[in-house]
Amino acid sequence: MPIKLLNTFKEHINQNLPFLQESKLLITISGGLDSVVLTHVCHQLNLNFSLAHCNFNLRGKESDGDQDFVEQLAADLQAEVFIQHFDTNTFAETHKISTQMAARELRYNWFQELSEQLQFDYILTAHHADDNLETFLINLTRGTGLDGLTGIPEVNENIVRPLLKCTREEIESFAKANKFQWREDSSNASTKYLRNKLRHDVIPVLKEMNAELLQNFETTQNNLQDVKSIIEDAITSVQKKVVSVEGEIIKFNIKKLQKLSNTKAYLFELLKGFGFTEWNDVYNLLEAQSGKQVFSNTHRLLKDRAYLLLTEVDDDLSSEVDTSISISENDTEIETPLGVLSLESTEQLTERNKAIVYIDKDLLKFPLTVRKWEKGDYFYPLGMQGKKKLSKFFKDEKLSLLEKEKALVLCANEDVVWIINKRTDNRYKVTEKTKNILKITLQ
Repeated sequence: MPIKLLNTFKEHINQNLPFLQESKLLITISGGLDSVVLTHVCHQLNLNFSLAHCNFNLRGKESDGDQDFVEQLAADLQAEVFIQHFDTNTFAETHKISTQMAARELRYNWFQELSEQLQFDYILTAHHADDNLETFLINLTRGTGLDGLTGIPEVNENIVRPLLKCTREEIESFAKANKFQWREDSSNASTKYLRNKLRHDVIPVLKEMNAELLQNFETTQNNLQDVKSIIEDAITSVQKKVVSVEGEIIKFNIKKLQKLSNTKAYLFELLKGFGFTEWNDVYNLLEAQSGKQVFSNTHRLLKDRAYLLLTEVDDDLSSEVDTSISISENDTEIETPLGVLSLESTEQLTERNKAIVYIDKDLLKFPLTVRKWEKGDYFYPLGMQGKKKLSKFFKDEKLSLLEKEKALVLCANEDVVWIINKRTDNRYKVTEKTKNILKITLQ
């Protein structure tokens, strides 16, 4: 068994993960059995690696003992080691998450920072076949979709789990045969955590019922992965038909979505990466009035006539102007949520587009202001007779609700001189009588 694991690992690297042989690797090591074995087999195969250990300060002297052990192992193997201390409990309380979730977030964030700063190609973790089964059962008991049933990926961007095909029994036999030392985490014996309860009380019973449990589970996982790839092909095909992108806005065509055989399932697949959890609310947007919206922590989904509009929450907030921005006569550049406004005097009208306007400067009264448009605002559209409410102008121009929200106006006193990047006011246009021309460009 010991020799078999090393040979199996070596063969697996050669056939399926050959890129590890020429890469700079960061092994995440707790000091426990699995990560110690991963470190030793990588050392025996002469892979180029360093170690990274997190001290979460959750188990007092035991945590410090883990750190001492890892530092000694690194010295014995002549490997570089990085140690990071965390105040895990404070982080968990501040972010209102469990201690386990806090530890996970802290360590993975740190691993990625190390990887970027020191240019490691891949981060290796010691997850194995039993971990994969535990994760599957956790997701199954909590309720999940296909993603939750396909298990832990062996390669996920720059994170690689090369022991994923090995069982806990194989790993422990290898360690004992080679007389490796490792640290036992006392918290692993407690069954108050769901993963430990499954590990100690449920999975042994399943293995007793079926000695081929892990092999059969691997077959099931492979079958689910095959189904998942078919679904992904279908989603890609549907996405091309119903999704379009305009700048920072992702648009979903409601009529085309409603013609699909299972609209709710397709919506879930199309939007699952954006943090939404209230899927009934998302589905109900299809029949809701324009202006209804659903938020995740990172995104907003807005119903606007024939489309659902998806934007990042930060982008929405950055467009808000709580107070007006003042522009003096001497200003040449002003920062706005829509971009930089550049102001310069000119003697002739050259290029023309929505982002460049020419104003009769002598008609302006400084300071000018940039602000959000308000209900009741009106202007005299260039090239038209009479005045028009901005709300009517936006409707005629078929602006989306998001575009209306982000619309800004340049004003002189109470007059709207320019709906920025849209239309200027006829009262301030350049004529034959104009002596001083102000060119304003939105960059």
